[in-house]
Amino acid sequence: MTRFKIGNGFDVHQVKEGLPMFLGGVKIDSPVGFVAHSDGDVAIHALCDALLGCLALGDIGHHFPDNSDEFLGIDSKILLKRVCSLISDKGWKIGNCDITIALQAPKIGKYVPQMREVLAGVMGIAPDCVSVKATTTEKLGFVGRCEGCEVWASALIYQD
Repeated sequence: MTRFKIGNGFDVHQVKEGLPMFLGGVKIDSPVGFVAHSDGDVAIHALCDALLGCLALGDIGHHFPDNSDEFLGIDSKILLKRVCSLISDKGWKIGNCDITIALQAPKIGKYVPQMREVLAGVMGIAPDCVSVKATTTEKLGFVGRCEGCEVWASALIYQD
């Protein structure tokens, strides 16, 4: 009998001019980027939390503290790979994930196919098991004022 577990994640990062922007493992052409200890990939951070949540393993900050020099400027794909290893080491496989990115600007829809490919590659699953959706907040709230980005992620893992 196959067993399933699900988890969800949420993350927010402020934007600032002159910083690089990474989302879903892809560098986005933008005059602003995310304020963060790591590379600030808010999509991967939310996904890591969703995957960790599947097995009640805490959150990304517990595993990769933002006061550790080890993670200063780190590529978030490395963090995701480590989370995937934790899942695998416990005998589970990743089934699929669903990510919603709320960002007013820049528009990121054209990057979604590449994000799906990159994330699938890191997680070792097929791209059709990775959903990435881009939306705005219709100019409402801090996202609408172009002050930051928020991301929700859900993940399903399974064990045969």
